[in-house]
Amino acid sequence: MKKLITSVALLACAQFASSAFAGGMESLENFVKTAKSGRADFSQVVTAPGRDGQAPRSKTSTGSFEFSRPARFRFDYKKPFEQTIVADGQTLWLYDVDLKQVTSRKQAQVLGSTPAALIASSPDLNALKKDFSLEAIADRDGLQWVQATPKVKDGQLHSVKVGFRGNELAALDILDSFGQRSVISFSKMELNAGVSPDSFQFKAPQGVDVVKQ
Repeated sequence: MKKLITSVALLACAQFASSAFAGGMESLENFVKTAKSGRADFSQVVTAPGRDGQAPRSKTSTGSFEFSRPARFRFDYKKPFEQTIVADGQTLWLYDVDLKQVTSRKQAQVLGSTPAALIASSPDLNALKKDFSLEAIADRDGLQWVQATPKVKDGQLHSVKVGFRGNELAALDILDSFGQRSVISFSKMELNAGVSPDSFQFKAPQGVDVVKQ
């Protein structure tokens, strides 16, 4: 009898865990389907592994974020250094204010297997599944999580965990192939807000070097 009770309890726990983990996939699917645009503030903590016995090093950046499906987004880093990343649907622009340099790359070549693709891809989960293996993982920090692993291992991205609070995007936990971890936490998220198309147009300021890659 005791063995039977234990077996039933284990089965119940397994069913509960399966249901809980499924919440992350459901949140991701709803976000991809229903969030056509949005804006938020963000905080990013990048932690690099220590070398030669030294402790890991971390740095924090803050700024604002906007996106519009399909394939348009903008990160404006404000502190500690100004930097702008804009994807206009055709070109990915990176503007470093301190260096007075703009780098441009064809978006189709770089966007597919990146964390940004999880935010601003087409509103079809199957499109994401072409580039990523998606797996619901355990809830933590009050969020539902999905782990996305690139199917093609030819870039720097090792994996990214996407955290949701219900159907609202809350965090990206990114691990690259060098062991560097970047955690982006979003706040004041406004989904389907009236984001201006002008936000995703970029023109290099005068006197700034433009490098095409």
